[in-house]
Amino acid sequence: MSSRGVLHHLELWVDDLETAEASLGWLFVALGYELSRTWPDGRSWQRGETYIVVESGPDVKREPHDRRRPGLNHLAFSVGTEREVDELVVAAEQRGWSLMFGDRHPYAGGPNHYAAYLENADGFEVELVAHTS
Repeated sequence: MSSRGVLHHLELWVDDLETAEASLGWLFVALGYELSRTWPDGRSWQRGETYIVVESGPDVKREPHDRRRPGLNHLAFSVGTEREVDELVVAAEQRGWSLMFGDRHPYAGGPNHYAAYLENADGFEVELVAHTS
């Protein structure tokens, strides 16, 4: 299969690198990414050919992220089983993430879509999706 159209990389600009590394970096590692590069204003995690950069350089506007503004709403990751989704939710909540749409969890995305929607303290949302059989 051709790699055409496969996500090459994603770059997230953050206000506070240390906070983002503790939150997002932990999640990336839990999802199988490895910390691959560090520099004073950023970090990069890689899994296969895809990498994710988190950066807080001098060009970043110092204002809070709001997923409801035009631009990035959330990142969605395939996780594996429903049990793995549930385990990641517990671990994420211990690290300051909040479960979103708790009244509809784990089917906030629909009756056949087992997923968790989480938000970190900086307002970044991730969706952790279980594979269905």
